[in-house]
Amino acid sequence: MPAVVIVGAQWGDEGKGKVTDLIGESVDFVVRYQGGNNAGHTVVVNTPSGEDKYALHLLPTGILSPNVTPVIGNGVVVDPRVLLEEIAGLNERGVDTSRLLLSADAHLIAPYHVELDKTIERFLGNSKIGTTGRGIGPAYSDKVGRVGLRIQDLYDPSILLQKIESSLQVKNELLTKVYNRRSFDAKTVADELLAYAEPLKPYLADTSKILNDALDENKVVVLEGGQGTLLDVDHGTYPFVTSSNPTAGGACIGSGIGPTRISSVVGIAKAYVTRVGQGPFPTELDDEIGQRIREIGAERGTTTGRDRRTGWYDAVIARYASRINGLTDLVLTKLDVLTGFDQIGVAVAYEIDGRKVSDMPITQTEFHHAKPIYEYLPGWQQDISGARSLSDLPENARNYVRFLEEISNVRISAIGVGPARDSIIRINSFS
Repeated sequence: MPAVVIVGAQWGDEGKGKVTDLIGESVDFVVRYQGGNNAGHTVVVNTPSGEDKYALHLLPTGILSPNVTPVIGNGVVVDPRVLLEEIAGLNERGVDTSRLLLSADAHLIAPYHVELDKTIERFLGNSKIGTTGRGIGPAYSDKVGRVGLRIQDLYDPSILLQKIESSLQVKNELLTKVYNRRSFDAKTVADELLAYAEPLKPYLADTSKILNDALDENKVVVLEGGQGTLLDVDHGTYPFVTSSNPTAGGACIGSGIGPTRISSVVGIAKAYVTRVGQGPFPTELDDEIGQRIREIGAERGTTTGRDRRTGWYDAVIARYASRINGLTDLVLTKLDVLTGFDQIGVAVAYEIDGRKVSDMPITQTEFHHAKPIYEYLPGWQQDISGARSLSDLPENARNYVRFLEEISNVRISAIGVGPARDSIIRINSFS
């Protein structure tokens, strides 16, 4: 049975949470393998009394499926306060969170990481990256610099204090002498973090072993990334990226599952494109059409609340995401948002310095100056939110989906036609 990776094929916010939750109904484990509470999934669940909306930041979407074991893998950076608040919030709404497993190797976000994130971003001014200010980047910097804190350190107070003291030797100098901010006291930070040790202890586990044992027992594991391909620290629009690897390769590193155990990689893409934060965006619609898409699609970040930038579908980055991730399937979300447009643009290539370019430019400078070459398809006016098969869609909507499938070089296996959990057209199984 498969280990299935779910990745964003654009700049994040593609609707991975809904798809992960959808697939999660028939699997045993759902694993978050990178990022932190800078990412967010919004999942809408139909109930007898209406719709329940859940905004998840650190917890895997599998937490909402009673037969799934949700896992926070070693590749995630964890703010323990945020995690416990999120757990408590779900418990108050009647969601059972006792099945959660938390890797002892996951890194901690300390208060000084959050302060550094916010301070450095302000200091950069017009050159800012557009981070969420949650301490994600500084925590990953410490991880790579081998001065990071891990969940397991909460259970050895002397080691925890030593690590914090070592890390703050440089950080306090930076905060006080460069940024004119207050320094942090190591003992105070250690005491604050140690207060989370007991509440987190029931969830602590050797998640890599558990997941590999599960695959040996023919159980199904879904690995979900935060953000998207174009925000990958190696393969994204650097430096306007996140600090980890949300691409499919990161799933192995962040979960402890070997690459030979991955059987399929499902990419998620909106029927248009959005982006939060700074950085190049070739198909951005900074006009009334872009604003209309933003309003209809309720395009505001789950975690940040910031308005998302909007644009037409970009087949160049779709093909790039397919190649980088080795996509076996694509799920197209929010097709319903395009209802009512007379025509819909699709960027099939770029123009760069008078040249037609069909692949992702190899330099950031070229990508920044890329101008989209559009093909326009006729739109549709009919409400498609009730569609549950391709035949339910208007002809122009079907033609749009077929065109995207052909131009993106990956088969479309499902289509989202509304925000609810069951507002989806299933075309193929994820093999």
